[in-house]
Amino acid sequence: MFNAARLRGGCFGNPHSDNPTSSASTELVERTRAAILRHFNASPREYAVIFMPNATGACRLVGESYPFRPGSRLVLTIDNHNSANGIREFAQSRGAVVQYVPVHPPELRTGTDEIRAALTRRRRRRGLLVFPAQSNFTGVQHPLSWIELAHEHGYDVLLDAAAYVPANPLDLGEVHPDFVPVSWYKVFGYPTGVGCLLARWEALARLNRPWFAGGTIQTASALGGWHVLAEDETAFEDGTLNFLSIPDVEAGLSRVSGIGIDLIHQRVTCLTGWLLDRLRDMRHAGGSPLIRLYGPQGTVRRGGTVAFNVLTPQGKVADERIVARDATARRISVRTGCFCNPGAAEGAFTITEKALTRSVGRARTLDDHLRLLGLPSGGAVRASLGVVSNLRDVERLVAFLEETYRDRTPDDRGLRPRERC
Repeated sequence: MFNAARLRGGCFGNPHSDNPTSSASTELVERTRAAILRHFNASPREYAVIFMPNATGACRLVGESYPFRPGSRLVLTIDNHNSANGIREFAQSRGAVVQYVPVHPPELRTGTDEIRAALTRRRRRRGLLVFPAQSNFTGVQHPLSWIELAHEHGYDVLLDAAAYVPANPLDLGEVHPDFVPVSWYKVFGYPTGVGCLLARWEALARLNRPWFAGGTIQTASALGGWHVLAEDETAFEDGTLNFLSIPDVEAGLSRVSGIGIDLIHQRVTCLTGWLLDRLRDMRHAGGSPLIRLYGPQGTVRRGGTVAFNVLTPQGKVADERIVARDATARRISVRTGCFCNPGAAEGAFTITEKALTRSVGRARTLDDHLRLLGLPSGGAVRASLGVVSNLRDVERLVAFLEETYRDRTPDDRGLRPRERC
């Protein structure tokens, strides 16, 4: 899939020079920028592609550079990934107001009216709305119409697209978020360590970087104490780019284009619907549910991320670590925990703010925290479906759950105490 011949047959160097090896790297990097813009139907006059190590780095770049100050606001949906949640630390340290908008059962969605109410709260300066196009916990896909709604109220928008773009089209010629973090290994599995931030040039001009580094400047002086940032997107790319892996993104996008993102979307939707139906119908012999699903029960406005817990015949939630251990023994890969999304977990397990506040400072381990909150488990089990998933994968997961846990109480012997989420 990826161009091993390129590495065998060429010689490539740090792009920050004009020698032959550097020029060869620069050409491939710029070709990849152009390929990313084409994939998202983004005009190069409107959007820049800034290469980052991952989507987390993209969120940090926005957080550290956004002009938060007293009178400005940061509004987030509560089901954001921690990489987006971390932006609040920059906002709070500069006196901005931070507000979370909750999710509601049973589907754990956020209402548009609630977003509108948060955006119309009193403020004196420009604000930032942060939400995921698709929750990495529940699979909920939030309305992209929130982008224009936020713009109408004077907000910039960071749309976390990391969980969304592997199986869904994102047309930046139609919707116009200001900042879009993407992690490329989530799209086609390789390369790791390469992500990007798609940013509108207009919004990029509002960012104020708190530092500079190699590759980000036109010129700088040590004795004079001054620097001049580069005039293009390289002002936001710190140090040497991963120039040997970035061209693989172009190859991956070519593969996705050859299959068709609409076909990928249809395939993932069908597999997700089949898995949801099977999980929802699983019962112990006495008729009690075997599985508790979180998020939408169908495929409307949801992606291929399916979160659930296994229930005992008595209806109690089994420790998700047991499922992780048993699945590993069957060579089935699932994710367990809160998936770096504490807000969605708090919504799924209906944990109150009062209870969370009461437990602060009293827990040394995650197990202590769970005891204080009265929770049976530290998270859920997540199955993620993508372009390489097939019906056999889903059938194996379903068979594993039925054969291992139907009419049985999972055995927690050998599990170590939790240390972190």
